[in-house]
Amino acid sequence: MHVLITLIVGLIVGALAKLVMPGRDPGGIIVTMLLGIAGSFVAGALGHSLGWYALGEGPGLLASILGAVILLAIYRLVAHPRRTW
Repeated sequence: MHVLITLIVGLIVGALAKLVMPGRDPGGIIVTMLLGIAGSFVAGALGHSLGWYALGEGPGLLASILGAVILLAIYRLVAHPRRTW
């Protein structure tokens, strides 16, 4: 049940991360939502390792948004690097 809730929160977080970081993303909204799911899992793993969440408790919405925004920024740097020459 914990994984299902994390997936649903991740989809919502992916859409919210797209609103926080507007712009052209390679891959579109589907990739952004997948990054939201990954951000939710990252926030959950980090929160569990730091003791912020109890066993079986999912990540918070703000932590998931922060994780998704960080992953989206990394994805933009890797998938679409800017040319300086």
